[in-house]
Amino acid sequence: MNRHLFVDVLMVLSLIPVSAFAQSRSAVPRGPDGKPDLTGVWQGGSTVRGSWDDANAGLGVGGSGKNPDTPAVVGSNERPAGREGAPYQDWAAKKVLESFNKRGIDDPTALCLPPGVPRSVILGLFPQKIVQTPKEIVVLYEYMYTYRMIPLNAKHPDDLLASYMGDSVGHWEGDTLVVDVTGFNDKTWLAGTGTFHSDALHVTERYTRVDRDRIDYEVTMDDPKVFTKPWTITSTLMLREGTRVQEYVCAENNLDPANFEKLLKEGAQIAR
Repeated sequence: MNRHLFVDVLMVLSLIPVSAFAQSRSAVPRGPDGKPDLTGVWQGGSTVRGSWDDANAGLGVGGSGKNPDTPAVVGSNERPAGREGAPYQDWAAKKVLESFNKRGIDDPTALCLPPGVPRSVILGLFPQKIVQTPKEIVVLYEYMYTYRMIPLNAKHPDDLLASYMGDSVGHWEGDTLVVDVTGFNDKTWLAGTGTFHSDALHVTERYTRVDRDRIDYEVTMDDPKVFTKPWTITSTLMLREGTRVQEYVCAENNLDPANFEKLLKEGAQIAR
């Protein structure tokens, strides 16, 4: 390189703030429509960057035990019911407590039922894959092998049938994907042990990709039959490059239902 040209390049680089280089490394990927591209394989309930193995090398549920300094990602049942202040009506709060005192052995997923929304999103033990196009977003969940189709700028159909994952439609508000979900049955838990809901559940999700590795997730759940007011919780999704969503089969040789039924008949309780 010509010496004078080299000096000129150095002078130009010296005028660019260091933060600009960091910003370019963490820039949000965008699709052909200019919107943030959420495509990738993600892990919910974590704030640790890196590969799946690196981020889950800690001890405890979900950890490999390779690195005790890495925080373990826990399942949705390890979060005590109501820790985030679920605004249940008095009668409903008693029902949540009953499940908690039974150590969650009445968990619907023990019967291989789909986990629903938002539980599928915030569950950290299994990956989820987002595939984004300008007209539709598809989410594939490894846990219970479920999926969601989220058309953009669409309306809910008039002939909705109650379902485990509900019916989702989305739109963009700036750089945030907002997803409206309705049409639920009453057979799933929301965000921890016993956090049941009714068929009146209405969920609003907000996905904001803040950098290359992280999506901030906010979800508001409104259910006038069991809540005193809407319930909002926040979580994060972390990019896990090199991770595949694999087949998950729960039904074959599942011994949990019979064991749980036996424990329920025996009145299993948490030691006080």
